[in-house]
Amino acid sequence: MKKIGVFPGSFDPFTKGHEAVVHSALNLFDEIVIAIGVNSSKAYLFDLEKRKSHIRSLFEHESRLRIETYSCLTVDFCKEIGASHIVRGLRDSKDFEYERSIAHMNTTLSGIETVFLLTNQEYAAINATIVREIYKNKGDISLFVTNANLLV
Repeated sequence: MKKIGVFPGSFDPFTKGHEAVVHSALNLFDEIVIAIGVNSSKAYLFDLEKRKSHIRSLFEHESRLRIETYSCLTVDFCKEIGASHIVRGLRDSKDFEYERSIAHMNTTLSGIETVFLLTNQEYAAINATIVREIYKNKGDISLFVTNANLLV
């Protein structure tokens, strides 16, 4: 049976930190699904198709990766596609405290385990919220986002 890991998020934008987590997860799983959560009440900076296209460009030669969208509970999406694990990247202890609570709830709800991967130290300061602010204020985000030109 194939071991599938789901890496969920809004990925608005998909940063170099996200990218590093996916590369690490590919060493652990037979397949990685980058699952873009869709929330109709949330305003995104980059539209869904641009985000998907951008992520696709980063992994175009990786056959063990696919990009999906979902609008339900992450654990329900995992069950739907037969995923055994949720993959989360951690930058610091604040991320761990936040993610640990969600992981416990997800396991209680579904039995699906969460795997925590540390972000490469060089990317630990990258935060999508800050990257969006830089972009909104006409700053260069290419230091934080690979192929950032595909988002504009």
